[in-house]
Amino acid sequence: MKRILLAVAGLLVTGTAAAQEGLLAIPYTQFTLPNGLNVILHQDHSTPMVTVNLWYNAGSGREKPGRTGFAHLFEHILFEGSANVPEGMFDEWLESAGGSNNGSTNTDRTNYYEDVPSNALDLALFLESDRMGHLLGAMSPAKVDGQRDVVKNERRQSYENRPYGMASLTLDSAMYPPSHPYSWPTIGSMEDLSAASYDDVVEFFKTYYAPNNASLSIAGDIDLAQARKRVEYWFADVPGGKPVPPIEAPPAVLTAEKRMVLEDRVQLPRLYMCWLTPSIFTPGDAEMDVVAAVLAGGKNARLYKRLVYDMQVAQDVFAYQGSANLSSQFCIVTTARAGHGLAELESVIQEEIARLRTEPPTDRELQRVVNQTEASFLDRLERIGSFGGKADQLNAYYWRTGDPDYFAEDLARYKAFAPKDISAAVLAHLRDNARVVLSVVPNGKPELAATKPSTD
Repeated sequence: MKRILLAVAGLLVTGTAAAQEGLLAIPYTQFTLPNGLNVILHQDHSTPMVTVNLWYNAGSGREKPGRTGFAHLFEHILFEGSANVPEGMFDEWLESAGGSNNGSTNTDRTNYYEDVPSNALDLALFLESDRMGHLLGAMSPAKVDGQRDVVKNERRQSYENRPYGMASLTLDSAMYPPSHPYSWPTIGSMEDLSAASYDDVVEFFKTYYAPNNASLSIAGDIDLAQARKRVEYWFADVPGGKPVPPIEAPPAVLTAEKRMVLEDRVQLPRLYMCWLTPSIFTPGDAEMDVVAAVLAGGKNARLYKRLVYDMQVAQDVFAYQGSANLSSQFCIVTTARAGHGLAELESVIQEEIARLRTEPPTDRELQRVVNQTEASFLDRLERIGSFGGKADQLNAYYWRTGDPDYFAEDLARYKAFAPKDISAAVLAHLRDNARVVLSVVPNGKPELAATKPSTD
């Protein structure tokens, strides 16, 4: 499926077969620098823009109990300057060139990108290479303390002081054993952020921010040969690090139903029903995406129609398959209307889950989901930059499958399902005796919670 050429700097791969066959495909060139940096190049001359997208295998799953929040803390620290970039100039130089940038952290990776005019590619590569190879020259205990306080405030704003904000943290700790990397929040705990020493932070950077633990994707208005030369120029002198071993995680298994009630400063009660499901790109993962869409993917979906339109007992309802490397979560979330409790909403959800176990979705329902999925794929392919654009997707597919051009294979999963496959997935994964049911209710109103246990 791929033409493979050995090159001096590493392995060069050009994706062509899928494009020749008329399938959904993104042509790319791939090579590896001697220091281990994986590089993916994609040429798109539709606009005079380029995106530089860098993934590090440094998500919160790489942290240790008692030292959580480091991955997200580094996302902040990397914007504070490096040996050859004064503090505050990272953003200023990019904005002066007409560019923008951002970063994000999740359980599995930390990602940075720059969207710039094509004539500013060198600037973006310089900035990323300088903080990869020369961050420690500018990092200091004072800078770490400053960003530590910023992250603490972000935690307060995004979780502790936000309505329903503590729900996700409560769910994660309930669904995974304490030693599992997904049991703690990406943002970290206040105690761990306070306890982190400067030496701890330096150790994390040296371990995970090495070129052999990263993948660089460049998409846009580039000349492939020239872009390769510029990557080699800026990154070749960054020394490689020690190999990063795979994460060793304990099994994530729920063997009983857990019911929890969280009182919060909210006006309306909200119900969360969550299950552990297959990890990303493994059998069952895409099926659960389809289940989420059948139940709550739009105004014609089963739960939305019943809870919000017909019965008018809920303000909203949504469902999602939160796919990740080690384990995934499938959740149904609904907010009650005033005057209604969560037990009433759970009863309807339970009925629809039970019906889907025995009655597969109709051909029309399944085709609607496939059409929505394909439209979403095509929409993302129209963008080169930011989160979710082609540069980001090439990195994501490479990181998780080893093939940057996994677009056609990914979409094919959804087109291959028969209605009975969806019922089988519900039967296998949405068990009543292996889930977490969390009720978030207004302070002083525990009676609005869904507390009655269910049985298979």
